[in-house]
Amino acid sequence: MKVEKAIEKRRSYRALEPVEINDEIIRELAKAASFAPSCYNNQPWKFIFIRSSEKLDVVRDAISKGNEWMFDSSCIIAVISKKDLDCVIRDRYYYQFDTGLAVGQMLLRATEMGLATHAIAGFSVRKIKKMLSIPEEWDVIALISVGKKSRKKKVIGDESRPERLKMQYVFSIDEYSKKLSKKVKH
Repeated sequence: MKVEKAIEKRRSYRALEPVEINDEIIRELAKAASFAPSCYNNQPWKFIFIRSSEKLDVVRDAISKGNEWMFDSSCIIAVISKKDLDCVIRDRYYYQFDTGLAVGQMLLRATEMGLATHAIAGFSVRKIKKMLSIPEEWDVIALISVGKKSRKKKVIGDESRPERLKMQYVFSIDEYSKKLSKKVKH
């Protein structure tokens, strides 16, 4: 699959069905993330792949109301980093940006492999840190569900891609445009 096709095909599905997440799949996803660019090649990202049914059951307790669809995940990836692993230039911290680049590549590779992924921020950081024995100084940036898109279950919003912003609200050339500040309703 070409990158352009993976970009167009990638979606954050919530209707999932089980799929085996073996060691090879985990290595492929981690490898895709590892090739992401980062400030001075610091590679500040770390990933905890949760796939055992026992640990998935425990992690469910940290997921916020409204994200219960994640209970059908075959794997949940905890994305972690800390600011001293990457560049700090004056008041700019690059670790979250660079980790986001790695996650983006991981999601595209998952799409290419026929997997459905969905990153969320709706969870208790305190509980996740405790459940996964993550030291206090680490930031839990996101949780990513991994599964297979369900052909049986239907979830509102999964049928079609949400409308994207018109390009005039996404970029400008040579200087800032007020259109970039507009809050655009769909």
